[in-house]
Amino acid sequence: MLPVSLNITLMLSGYLLVMGYLGLGLLIMRRRPIRRWRRAQRIAPAPGRHGWPALVRQVAGTAIGGYVVLVAVAVGYYHGVTRLGGQFLLSAVTGPALLIGLTLPAFLLASWVATRRRK
Repeated sequence: MLPVSLNITLMLSGYLLVMGYLGLGLLIMRRRPIRRWRRAQRIAPAPGRHGWPALVRQVAGTAIGGYVVLVAVAVGYYHGVTRLGGQFLLSAVTGPALLIGLTLPAFLLASWVATRRRK
């Protein structure tokens, strides 16, 4: 029998756990009687906040939130899994900052185009 690498074993175990949880959730949902769902309320900026300031605020909030999550995952991986520090941690913080800085204008433009099409 061929030896299986640790990476493949971890990936398959994670996949099987996620699929098992999803299957268990479907079984639980099938056993309970179906209730009528209330219509979801749309999450939107507060009324009265329109235009460029609201769009810039929303795009900046999304970019900052994404940056924080990306850095947390990268630092957690570099520090927790691979046990590397120093320059690796510095690049884990500055690399995504550069990426966000380069892509933020394009994301702002795409968001502006999407909101203009809805009107």
